[in-house]
Amino acid sequence: MRTDRRKSSLVLEDNSVFQGFSFGCLKAVSGEVVFNTGMVGYPESLTDPSYKGQILVLTYPLIGNYGVPPSDSVNGLPTAFESERIHVSGLIVSNYSSRYNHWNAIKSLADWLKEHEVPAIEGVDTRMLTKRLREKGAMLGKILISDESDKNPEFRDPNTENLVSMVSVKTPVRYEGGKTRVVLIDCGCKNGIIRSLLARGLTVIRVPWDYDFLDEDFDAVVISNGPGDPTMCPETVAHVRKAMERNYPIFGICLGHQILALAAGAKTYKLKFGHRSQNQPCSEVGTHRCYMTSQNHGYAVAGEALPPGWEPWFTNGNDGTNEGIQHRSLPFRGVQFHPEAAPGPVDTGHLFDDFLRMI
Repeated sequence: MRTDRRKSSLVLEDNSVFQGFSFGCLKAVSGEVVFNTGMVGYPESLTDPSYKGQILVLTYPLIGNYGVPPSDSVNGLPTAFESERIHVSGLIVSNYSSRYNHWNAIKSLADWLKEHEVPAIEGVDTRMLTKRLREKGAMLGKILISDESDKNPEFRDPNTENLVSMVSVKTPVRYEGGKTRVVLIDCGCKNGIIRSLLARGLTVIRVPWDYDFLDEDFDAVVISNGPGDPTMCPETVAHVRKAMERNYPIFGICLGHQILALAAGAKTYKLKFGHRSQNQPCSEVGTHRCYMTSQNHGYAVAGEALPPGWEPWFTNGNDGTNEGIQHRSLPFRGVQFHPEAAPGPVDTGHLFDDFLRMI
């Protein structure tokens, strides 16, 4: 039993309180409280920019037992992380393992969280907390540290902010890979997407979310994942619409899928509690194929009212929501899940190969 623990609490906007002990940075924060049902993959999840502004609840009861890997990089990209830093506002777990054991671990999860000034609470009844979030939907919340009653932030709804502008690159970055050039619109891009494109011999031109890339020399467009509400990115939508008018092959992933849908004239909406896990079943429309997918999103495309020329591509096996759209005759496709995985199954990695054949 560690003796340095400080009592802490998670307070939800419905006034419910979940008690525990701090094992991260000792500071109060607020954000949207969401849950992830994955059993492994916390280094990848915590560094996923799509979690910007959110307090993440991990439902798997034991967290931290395999530590944190080093920040080795290839092509300027960390090999074990999905970005250069932790993006969650806070972390909630049931049982934190301070003693870790893994051949590639160099530090504990607690030390890593403290380095990035991210608070975390252990000892929380995450089963009860998750049931509340499933019943009432994702809620605003705040982490409070005992004996610091003067530090009590207001509830903050990150979805009212342009989170994409906070996590996107500020200037274009080029990754050399081959003769075929792909513009990657960085809305909070996971490194796994870049790695997947480079592995297929593509040169990647990574541009900011609001960058007018139409004057660049490129062959196709990928719209990345990212945090928050897609309607907060009207500049991205406008640029994608222009690319569609010129018939460039386009592939949207997660938030990029939603932005592609908005550019086509479809609608998006907020899900009750979102999809965050590595075991979401998705069926390919018109086939008997079902894939296990990695997901992290709180918004979805209204698949029942797609514009003319568009059709559903994938649907979620749990709740029937839209998981993909494609144009019937033009090279435009988008998926709500993450074909690059990281973490999660690589069942849908072939979609990058399909995209390459479209170019």
